[in-house]
Amino acid sequence: MSYEIHLSFNNNEEGFQIPVNPETIELTASGNGKTYDIIGPNGGTAETRAGEINIITSPKLREVSFSGIFPAKWYPFVTSEQLFEPMYYVKLIEKWMATKHPIRFVYGAHYEQHLVEQHFRGQDINFPASIEKFSWNEDAGSSGDLEYSLSLKEYVFYSARRVVVKTDSNGEAAAIPQPKRRPDDRIRPDTYMLKDGETLAQVAMKFYLNTDGDPDSSKYQEIQKLNKLSDADVRKLKAGTRIKLPAY
Repeated sequence: MSYEIHLSFNNNEEGFQIPVNPETIELTASGNGKTYDIIGPNGGTAETRAGEINIITSPKLREVSFSGIFPAKWYPFVTSEQLFEPMYYVKLIEKWMATKHPIRFVYGAHYEQHLVEQHFRGQDINFPASIEKFSWNEDAGSSGDLEYSLSLKEYVFYSARRVVVKTDSNGEAAAIPQPKRRPDDRIRPDTYMLKDGETLAQVAMKFYLNTDGDPDSSKYQEIQKLNKLSDADVRKLKAGTRIKLPAY
């Protein structure tokens, strides 16, 4: 079974398939346990003895690294359906590094496009990642092929979780955490220029997700409120109108 590697940025706004599968991919995934020495009497069983114990904590972030070539021409071993000039890949990766935003790394057997995210059917590895190291050079006598090495580290989106305070059955205030939102790795602009025939609901679906991770058309109400638009104003919006977008 052939596998593919895809790198993308800003919710697949930019991206490409690695044109030549590397010979090896190194994936590091380890635990993050902490070891302590307990002084005192045994608890009576081997499981509760004194001495060295291990506290299991959340696992470390995964790391993946691989090396390969960006070919200057079609070879029999090129696996991608589209081939760019070698420097295209280099410049795009360096551009992504400069933004200080995560990319998405996907490795799997079958690639397909979805409205919100890219995924593999029967996917093996799919996670946002930071580019930790990237180096390249032109191999002498390779007719323009570029050799490269790339190291990525899993990126975890973090933010404050919204809490709603409600009164419980005993009449006491209780803080209820709201459902977690699926990580959204898109870069949302502060403003947006409307296209011909585009509605605020369509704009909301383009830039916002609901708690299930689906495009959220209801966000148009906050866009309307932020821009101080009446219902009549909304119906008269024209292409080229620049509107502000909520930050969340």
